[in-house]
Amino acid sequence: MDAKYRSETASDSDVGLLHKMGYAQELSRRMSGFSNFAVSFSVICILSGGITAFQMAFSAAGGASVGLGWPLGALFALIVAVSMSQIASAFPTAGGLYHWGAILGGKQWGWLTAWLNLIGLIFVIAAINFGTYDPFFKTSIAPMFGVNPDSLTWWHQTAFIALITISQAYLNARGIRIASKITDLSGYLIFVVTIVLVGALLVFSPVRFDAHRLVTFTNFTGVDGSAWPKQATPLAFLSGLLLVTYTITGFDASAHTSEETHDAARNVPKGIIGSVFWSAVFGYVMVCAFVLVMPDLTTSMKQGTGFFEAILAPIPKTFRVCLEIAMFFINYVCGLAAIMSTSRMMYAFARDGGLPGSKLLRSVSPTHRTPGPAIWTCAVLAIVATLYGDAFSVLSAGSAVFLFISYAMPIGSGLLAEGRTWTEKGPFQLGIWSKPCALLALLGACVLAYVGIQPPNEKVLYVLVGFVAALMVIWYGFGVRKTFKGPPALKAETNLERIRTIEAAVDQSV
Repeated sequence: MDAKYRSETASDSDVGLLHKMGYAQELSRRMSGFSNFAVSFSVICILSGGITAFQMAFSAAGGASVGLGWPLGALFALIVAVSMSQIASAFPTAGGLYHWGAILGGKQWGWLTAWLNLIGLIFVIAAINFGTYDPFFKTSIAPMFGVNPDSLTWWHQTAFIALITISQAYLNARGIRIASKITDLSGYLIFVVTIVLVGALLVFSPVRFDAHRLVTFTNFTGVDGSAWPKQATPLAFLSGLLLVTYTITGFDASAHTSEETHDAARNVPKGIIGSVFWSAVFGYVMVCAFVLVMPDLTTSMKQGTGFFEAILAPIPKTFRVCLEIAMFFINYVCGLAAIMSTSRMMYAFARDGGLPGSKLLRSVSPTHRTPGPAIWTCAVLAIVATLYGDAFSVLSAGSAVFLFISYAMPIGSGLLAEGRTWTEKGPFQLGIWSKPCALLALLGACVLAYVGIQPPNEKVLYVLVGFVAALMVIWYGFGVRKTFKGPPALKAETNLERIRTIEAAVDQSV
């Protein structure tokens, strides 16, 4: 069987499965298995969260938060990813978590899952682009052009974030081929730059390495310069898990781009699991290297994100500049991939009438086959989210909390539905490990969400409670429970004539 025939067979299977779930193939299915992996790998981006959120761990329980906390948090994230992958294999649609929640737990459960996932994804875009500004642009790039970082104001920050977010939206709107080529490049670069960065730190560092740093608990909470108020050491260690919680999240991007991926039922699970696994491995080596090359732990803790420039200082200037430019580009692509993921979630939810302005937000560009209005709406909302003064801390914690709760919801409903209403699985199956993994995933998701609401990020809890309360008022008080019908699978409305009419209209307009 030649490659072309296999590709055509997989494509026919993809479209047939989409039709079975009641949807037309409106988006352009151009992503390979690697591209699907690369979009999640780019959103996770250890060179983004692993650096910008590093102090959230280190200023909690010191080296142990990194050396012991990262593998623990990564294990939780991997179990969540594996459980999600089994569901993604059975229901490979854009806006995956919304569909999984609705099909396995009912339309109200799916509606709530969609909103929590969507707000988490908006926070992800905002946090990524805020982190691209500081430290990467403000501290590393601006001085290359003679700009004093201390002279940059809130207005400069807002203008920069708005500019890069708009450019990311523009590239997304121009078509999945362009965006996926860029994320493919970023996927390779993350591997290469991480290896080079770690090697350079270890080779040029004047510090004598002490591996005991990675397992030594140093309670920095409450100390001047720490990100955390005073806590007991066990709670400080849990708070430090926010590093890996924030960094290794957003892997639902592989699910959200299902309708643009060839052989999605197989490639999407591979993309989810692969992106989490390799991010965990390479990220661990990187953050451990940060701890090992620090001249003084207490001084580095007090430097905030400035610790990164300090440990880069021994590297020769030309080499260091090349690394900084590469990391700036990778962080930019991280935001681009996040907009790709979020816009597909918004498009899929709007397609079933779940959002205000759904008729506009579910529309697809006939030229580029992308959900243009959803892309630009995501970008605008992300820019607005960064206007808050203490943006990064709240946005990073908020994205982790909202996303991991939205991950847990379909996993929990799948646990209850398996063997009852959910009897038909996809090619990726966990077999006898399905329910044990789901239980562990629920535990892991709850732990990772819990660390995101610890002071000083208790504002995230207030936002979460207020947001859920508002959603319940809308659901019951404004009649949404009667007007929202959920995905076609809940209504048994697989109308092939309607589906083919939609596809024919898209094809004719190209």
